[in-house]
Amino acid sequence: MDEERGSLLSWQWTHYPSGHADRTNLLIHAITAPLFWSGLATLVLAPISGAPLGALGGLVLIVIAVAAQGRGHKREQVGPLPFRGPFDVVARLFVEQLVTFPRFVLSGGFARAWRRAGENVAIG
Repeated sequence: MDEERGSLLSWQWTHYPSGHADRTNLLIHAITAPLFWSGLATLVLAPISGAPLGALGGLVLIVIAVAAQGRGHKREQVGPLPFRGPFDVVARLFVEQLVTFPRFVLSGGFARAWRRAGENVAIG
């Protein structure tokens, strides 16, 4: 990242809660993050395990996860900042999936966001 954004990890962590406040988006992330991880593991392990075509299945899982999360982000009041190029897309997606989202869950951020989102739901 550049000096304006600082390190990708700290920059993404700072902005993460504001872009993950809608319950549907949170649910999509809860379902698709493991899908992304499975796809990545399949993509990496398929050639090693002697099933190189399995890598295609892993890639499909990754694309499904990223596409679903993209749709979920459209529900947020605060959308993601624009990407700065292909490297930024890849870096931000992988850091979010492998570091930031798990950290959000383990730190209690996901549970807090879920509760706050429930407070904003109109009953009637």
